[in-house]
Amino acid sequence: MSAWLQIADTAGAVVLLIGAAICLLGVIGMIRLPDVLSRSHAATKPQTLGMILVLVGVALRLRGGMDLATLALIAFFQMLTGPVASHLVARSAYRTGQIEHSELLFDELDEQLTDGK
Repeated sequence: MSAWLQIADTAGAVVLLIGAAICLLGVIGMIRLPDVLSRSHAATKPQTLGMILVLVGVALRLRGGMDLATLALIAFFQMLTGPVASHLVARSAYRTGQIEHSELLFDELDEQLTDGK
């Protein structure tokens, strides 16, 4: 095995562990945070970044053309669906009254909802 392949394998393992640690921090945040908006933040941002880092770590290890294309598709759809789903969960929580309005610094959604009425 060449030195470059050994470096790529080591870098892949390090990036994979960092991504897994970020995902773990996101899960801990989901368990410990008090409200829906905070939990949706913890569910989306660290999970998306952690998943991308895990995929980069796996890509550094596999290095095959078809494998890289599959990992790129996974990353694309993860970045596309994760934040959108979190936004929809937060918006539905707002509309069903599960959000404490006094804790919001800005409430632009209330202005949008009342303008249409």
